[in-house]
Amino acid sequence: MKNALVASALAIALAACSSQPAKEAEPSGAVETSSAMPEDMAATSAPAAPAAEAPVNVLSLEGLGNLKVGKAVPAGSSWRERGAQASDTCRTVTSPAYPGVYAIVDKDKVRRITLGQRSEVKLVEGIGVGATEADLKKWFAGFREEPHKYEASPAKYLTAPNAVSGDPALRFEIGQDGKVKLIHVGTMPVLGYVEGCS
Repeated sequence: MKNALVASALAIALAACSSQPAKEAEPSGAVETSSAMPEDMAATSAPAAPAAEAPVNVLSLEGLGNLKVGKAVPAGSSWRERGAQASDTCRTVTSPAYPGVYAIVDKDKVRRITLGQRSEVKLVEGIGVGATEADLKKWFAGFREEPHKYEASPAKYLTAPNAVSGDPALRFEIGQDGKVKLIHVGTMPVLGYVEGCS
């Protein structure tokens, strides 16, 4: 009898060690998740939802989103001529995804991207249209100053020193109020154009 009691106690102890704790009753309508499938399999078993193409709001020396300086306008993109300036070799394109932004395309390549008054796009440094010249100079020193073609001083152009190399560079237009009116990224000579394609 003593051996039977010891055997029963041992069986109960082993059963308690190997069983999982009882689950509490789940509320009606709750969905139980299973951990039987590895996470990497679970992630690949359901079809992924198509990613919406969100505008990239940072302009770099390379370009803006899929619009790249020195490359053709991407096929299937929203960048199009919309009553903008166009000639045999030079045209301007805009996109509804980027209000206040336009690009100059010369000989089928993007040569300059411009941020205008309505643009919310900024440089990676956080500088955008409306920034003060003082804020600009905290990030960008040594830029060449030139008088503005259409506005009296203190309006001016500030052009990056590397622009003459032919590499993509920055050019800012400062208004009479001392604030950034336009930001251009592109290559010379198009970077220096003051009237669209000229």
